[in-house]
Amino acid sequence: ALKYGSNSTIHTGGPSVPGSGYIDESVVLEADADVIGHINGGHTALSLKQITCLCARCERAIEIVHNGNELAGLHALRVARELGQRGRVIGGTDSPAGSGVQPLGILRMIALLSALGDTPAEQAFCFATGNTARLRDLDCGLIEPGRAADFVLMDRAQHSSGTDLLDSVRKGDLPGIGMVIIDGVVRIGRSRNTPPAERVPEIVH
Repeated sequence: ALKYGSNSTIHTGGPSVPGSGYIDESVVLEADADVIGHINGGHTALSLKQITCLCARCERAIEIVHNGNELAGLHALRVARELGQRGRVIGGTDSPAGSGVQPLGILRMIALLSALGDTPAEQAFCFATGNTARLRDLDCGLIEPGRAADFVLMDRAQHSSGTDLLDSVRKGDLPGIGMVIIDGVVRIGRSRNTPPAERVPEIVH
């Protein structure tokens, strides 16, 4: 503690100080949240032991984010895989943060989790689409009747060492986006942010 002025004291932190922002796995398990939000994010990540405890002792969604500790994120994915519960894993960015907003944050998470997380690229895509849609009760992310007709058409980036889209992502490359369809209408053509796609969709009249 630090003395401030004649009658004030500033506490410098620690788990016993109310309002210090200290949260460990016991707090999350007690609160029983719907999603273990950015399990690898925040100013610093939980310890790997705490992450293992959270994943093993609750059945909530495990959100791995771009703006976070990559080792902790890969550990959470590994634990989910060992538990046979990859359906709980969802992707996020934790933006905006001190490092800013990453427009390609989700795509980078997909590539990271596939390339370094020993996960097939198609499953990594599911973390950010179908898993997220189901666990967050969203209208998008799944191709089903009655859901939003939103699609991102992509291919492997030009000159990637991967043989196709999934192989290139498995090797850590970002895909090239060729077209975005929202509500059944083409809204965007070739992306200027991603690497150029090897093949770009065309509208045939």
